[in-house]
Amino acid sequence: MKPIIRVQGLGKQYEIGVASAVYSTLRETLMDLARKPVRALRKNGNEPATIWAVRDLDFEIAPGEIVGIIGRNGAGKSTLLKILSRITEPTLGRVELYGRVASLLEVGTGFHPELTGRENIFLNGSILGMTRKEIERKFDEIVAFSEIEKFLDTPVKRYSSGMYVRLAFAVAAHLQPEILVVDEVLAVGDYAFQQKCLNKMQDVSTGGRTVLFVSHNLGAISRLCNRCILLEGGRLIASGPTANVVQSYMTSGLVQRPEYAQPSNREKPMNLLRVALRGSDREIRSEIRYDESLSFEFEYETNQTVSGTSLGVMVYTVDGTCAFTSADIDAHAELLGVREPGAYRSQVTIPAKWLNVGRYTVTVALANAMTGVVYDNVEALVFQIVDTGTPGSLNGIRRPGILQPLLDWETIRVV
Repeated sequence: MKPIIRVQGLGKQYEIGVASAVYSTLRETLMDLARKPVRALRKNGNEPATIWAVRDLDFEIAPGEIVGIIGRNGAGKSTLLKILSRITEPTLGRVELYGRVASLLEVGTGFHPELTGRENIFLNGSILGMTRKEIERKFDEIVAFSEIEKFLDTPVKRYSSGMYVRLAFAVAAHLQPEILVVDEVLAVGDYAFQQKCLNKMQDVSTGGRTVLFVSHNLGAISRLCNRCILLEGGRLIASGPTANVVQSYMTSGLVQRPEYAQPSNREKPMNLLRVALRGSDREIRSEIRYDESLSFEFEYETNQTVSGTSLGVMVYTVDGTCAFTSADIDAHAELLGVREPGAYRSQVTIPAKWLNVGRYTVTVALANAMTGVVYDNVEALVFQIVDTGTPGSLNGIRRPGILQPLLDWETIRVV
């Protein structure tokens, strides 16, 4: 079968500290000229002047496939999607696309902010090469799926991020492109709408169209994708059945990591500073016995007054299954109110005899719980629950399940 996407020797190089020349203003051009002597000095020194966002990529995708693209932050996932969506030109290599491409990348792209939702539907359809009659036939389905009929004649610049994504996904999925490209942007929005989008992508593929899906949600990747591509440092390091590639991703380069820290960043509304895992003895360590409790400690900064925000923790098994999630607002709903600028510290304890024996990764997110906007999202820790030989761990019998609590049972003899 002829592939619908063929990528050969693909590479994209950026010069550090240099903005794209496309749409640059006179001020930006003058500033760029002023920086040239500094860049020249830097090139003569040891500091590299360029970086490869993607390098030496070769792969093919068949019609009707749903392919997940995974990798850690900075792996080159978004750059690859921008090249496939014709937003960014490659530095090296060749991309062959045999069909129309509809892309849903970061919030704020794809729609004209001054036009209404209705006008943007027709604009996007025209860009995809559809006639007005073809768009009109799909119009009611798009509006029903997006659930924003009341705001259809409002300029999209007044939409919330959640409303924008609802309409953008509805347009991209219903205007019948041969290739649908979806980035992590689906993290914006409520859970019910995310599931609705995943179901729609499944339907799109069943209809013979191709879907490329980038997400840190490995549960969604595992559910939706029959094949996965794993990127690391801009290079393709694994491609194949989703279960195998996800397992490779979760275990590649994973060393036990009981503590994570990153520098202050005053440009972000909220920024994670530190995460640590402590055993019941209050020591920071990555191996926790099944019969002892463990605690996560968090330090973060709020650099402007925010409201509706939460600190969330997600614990995953090595196959990408979410074991559980928790957030600070679960116990203290008042945290959804105003958080003033400053340094914050939080802690949550997981009871002993709760998680089954095995290895886990911990992702920490700072986000607006109302709009879905994510301020920080870090795969912070890697730890292991070790067997103690006590009931509920292994004790000679492997019990299935992620959670392995010892529950209170009551047994009486009735005769």
